[in-house]
Amino acid sequence: MSRVWDEQNRFQKWLEIEVFICEAYTKLSLIPEGDLKAIREKAKFDAPRIREIEKRTKHDVVAFIESVSEFVGPSSKYIHMGVTSSDILDTSFACQLNEASEILIEDLRTLMAVLKEKAFQYKETPAIGRTHGIHAEPVTFGLKITHFYDEMRRNLERMKAARERIRHGKISGAVGTYAHVPPFVEEYVCEKLGLKVTPISSQIIPRDYYAEFFATLAIIGSSIERMAMEIRNLQRTEVGEAEEFFQKGQTGSSAMPHKRNPIASENLCGLARLLHGYAMSSLENVPLWHERDISHSSVERVIGPDATIVLDYMLERVKNLYGNLMVYPEKMKTNLDISRGLYHSEAILIALVNKGLARQEAYKLTQAVAMRCYENHLDFVTELKKDEPLRQHLSASEIESTCSMEHYFHHIDTIYKRVYG
Repeated sequence: MSRVWDEQNRFQKWLEIEVFICEAYTKLSLIPEGDLKAIREKAKFDAPRIREIEKRTKHDVVAFIESVSEFVGPSSKYIHMGVTSSDILDTSFACQLNEASEILIEDLRTLMAVLKEKAFQYKETPAIGRTHGIHAEPVTFGLKITHFYDEMRRNLERMKAARERIRHGKISGAVGTYAHVPPFVEEYVCEKLGLKVTPISSQIIPRDYYAEFFATLAIIGSSIERMAMEIRNLQRTEVGEAEEFFQKGQTGSSAMPHKRNPIASENLCGLARLLHGYAMSSLENVPLWHERDISHSSVERVIGPDATIVLDYMLERVKNLYGNLMVYPEKMKTNLDISRGLYHSEAILIALVNKGLARQEAYKLTQAVAMRCYENHLDFVTELKKDEPLRQHLSASEIESTCSMEHYFHHIDTIYKRVYG
């Protein structure tokens, strides 16, 4: 990913765009064939020379053009004819974001493959589901992973859409009116670069294009944060259902030799904050003065490389995190038993309703037993069988069958088929 943003690649994109502009002018008979030939053969740049010139010009594109002109000679008078710096900057930025998008899309696909494998491995591994951090009803660990897989599938769709949004070029001149550069030039250059023509631009491509892109990166970052947060919670000593891989020789704490901390997950949660901030910066780039000011430029020079490099890193790290995840089904079973069967309360409620009780009456009967068990650490099924008001409606055998685990997982195959096909 860093190669996308290095100086050499950026200047090479600028050079390609300038040469394509000259080719388009030649097709319109506005640049002689001989001069185009000289430009094609001689056009080069020297990065150190560009930096040297920029110290004087305080303008990177002007410094670039001067460097290229030194290689080309007299025919360089046609380079950058009728166009403005943002024609080059925005069009090259679109090319770089497109290249970065391809990497991120492949990252997402690779991560999804890892998640799918884990989801099927633990498809039938029971675990307690938690709402508000409190035991709710059983799920399977595979279902937890399937949630993440399906979220990443949506993120893949978002990423593809965001790539299409930013895949626009602009060669329309100082305020976007094509006053000194015919629209054909823009069409020609964009086609050569595999970009779409921006239907209307000012001196720049409107920044909502990029805001959508960086917002998409932030959403993906939040999805990774959700995945990392789950591991952080499951790795807590009191839970202990899964943990990050801890390699031989690794150190958890400089002070406490026993520590095995979820450092990768915490790292990912922290990095997500950066992506959120970059998205906010891109939103603030949308409103600019009139046909353009320069306040967006400094921001994009930071968030373009930073956001894509950060997300590339995050996707690689979360892939390794889940690929090497240490999972403890026995601890999941132990945790299922902590509440002594209280998670069957809804099943009992529904069974009472099916016996003809009003829902509110059934709720009160079930809750009375559940709270007694909760407060006195009693076994729920045992207490249900001893409760006289409830036993008027459900027999002991009905209570036993109602409180079985099987019905919680009847439809897992349906869910998996929906998600994985």
